[in-house]
Amino acid sequence: MRALSLRPHPSRPATPRVSPASLSLVSLATILVGCSDHPGPTAPASRLVTLLAGAPLNVPAQGQYVFRHWTFGDEPFWTDTLHLHQVVETAVSPATALAVGLKVDADRLPPGFLANADLTSPATTVELLRRDAVVGVEARVTRDQHIKSLGITCALCHSTVDNSVTAGVGRRLDGWPNRDLNVGAIVALSPALPAAVKAVFNSWGPGKYDAEFNRDGINNPVVIPPAFGLHGVALETYTAEGPVSYWNDYVAVTQMHGHGSFSDPALGIDIQQTPDRVTPVLPVLRAYQLSLNTPQPHPGSFDPAAAGRGQAVFNTTARCASCHIPSLAFSDVNLSILHDPAETGMDPVRANRLKNHQYRTTPLRALWQHPPYFHDGSAVTLQDVVEHYDRVFGLGLSPQQKADLVEYLKSL
Repeated sequence: MRALSLRPHPSRPATPRVSPASLSLVSLATILVGCSDHPGPTAPASRLVTLLAGAPLNVPAQGQYVFRHWTFGDEPFWTDTLHLHQVVETAVSPATALAVGLKVDADRLPPGFLANADLTSPATTVELLRRDAVVGVEARVTRDQHIKSLGITCALCHSTVDNSVTAGVGRRLDGWPNRDLNVGAIVALSPALPAAVKAVFNSWGPGKYDAEFNRDGINNPVVIPPAFGLHGVALETYTAEGPVSYWNDYVAVTQMHGHGSFSDPALGIDIQQTPDRVTPVLPVLRAYQLSLNTPQPHPGSFDPAAAGRGQAVFNTTARCASCHIPSLAFSDVNLSILHDPAETGMDPVRANRLKNHQYRTTPLRALWQHPPYFHDGSAVTLQDVVEHYDRVFGLGLSPQQKADLVEYLKSL
């Protein structure tokens, strides 16, 4: 069953009666200007306009603001359509928020805040939102501690924290996929959704999201990918629809329900909205994402000698380098090569839902950081990945070769 209340009509500009995307008709000033008692970095419209106009569009610092705080005007959907602001204000304590994978930016909290706060009270969550401390969530909180509006940003799914204070609380790590985040369970809290749709969302589990469900009604979520290490990768989606700005645009308009424009005739989508709060910031968002380097593995997290032997296996016996080309960001997608699902033993559902019907070779970046693996998360560990390809390709790797290969993958 598909959620009609969540499904934009791509063939024409959306209208408020039928499309949540059209509900983003709210002024730029309304999006960004918080109440006078809001101390967070949710800036007045003039601040970001000046920021974008005052320097070249490829300055990553500007993209960081967009990545962390820019909602693309999606507040009407999350507030007026899903009524999640009411749910958060009355029923979501910090303990509940952390349990569904939301993260807290410790830099936004005064010393001793958590030690003295009631982490079982929704009022504390409202205060965290007022302080702009919930990663990826922007809210306008009134003087009497009520949430007037609520929206989400790119950082909700594509940032986490370093847990330096406690689990789920620490310094931001932009670009790291939040594999603890249970997006489906969060959205399913909405009182506006029918039970059957809530059941679908609740079936996804942590770290997974289906960006086509509201378009085709098929329930087939994929793991949230990292947004670091994108430099040099030509097509940054599992099925190679387009580069990172294509994906940013698609998600901002059709998933976050921001007020912008997105068109792809092959998918039957043509959403044109004015003002467009997405397209103008795509260049700086892309620049920031490309500036996010792949995090290095922790010292002692792999065996260097075994990794050296594993690299030789990777390049020869295991034939990994024939597709995961080391000099091309560990992918052959830059050579315009895609692969049929059967070729690599992948589940075909995701590919068949989209226009290329194939998968691109996933770049190998910080594999130690973001299990599970493959687009559907079917490989829980790197050992599972190696076993899969050994079976599919009939490689006949020895136990030692497999172990060494795992150590090399952990070193990337």
